[in-house]
Amino acid sequence: MIALELIGVRLEMPGRVHVVFLREREGERRVLPIYIGEPEAGSIQIGMSGKVPPRPLTHDLLVDVLGSLGADLDKVVITDVSEGTFFAELHLKSRQGPLTISARPSDAIAIAVRAGCGIYVDDSVMDTAGRIAQFDDDDDDDDDDESGQVPVEVDELVDEFRDFIDSIKPEDFAP
Repeated sequence: MIALELIGVRLEMPGRVHVVFLREREGERRVLPIYIGEPEAGSIQIGMSGKVPPRPLTHDLLVDVLGSLGADLDKVVITDVSEGTFFAELHLKSRQGPLTISARPSDAIAIAVRAGCGIYVDDSVMDTAGRIAQFDDDDDDDDDDESGQVPVEVDELVDEFRDFIDSIKPEDFAP
């Protein structure tokens, strides 16, 4: 399992597709781009900004519900990618013991940002979908601006990821 850091979210044109970018905390520092929906992109950006809405948004509500039930989000794990679709799990610590709940990565990341827990990826997913990206590392700890937007330097990475998604076939994932 590989620890990740959330770099940010970017709106890709011309298709107006949102992409969340996660990067290995150590090692090769590969980037994992994942296409996500507009509501989840907005929620992740709000969570990254630290702004608290006047009323809880869906992901805030879920974190509040977990806390009220005595459960804590321990970590989020991106577990699989199949035909361009990513899968994730929420790993909870509860009064009954550990629980694992299937989730979309976009929702899992939006919840993780609010819960302050770690985000991880299975090694095989990073080996399959991770990409080497060059960021301007003038400030290694802050590769995005305060809005959670990813810097423009990742254009080639997005194009490469698009090509990857377009080229994969189900048999690529056969054991």
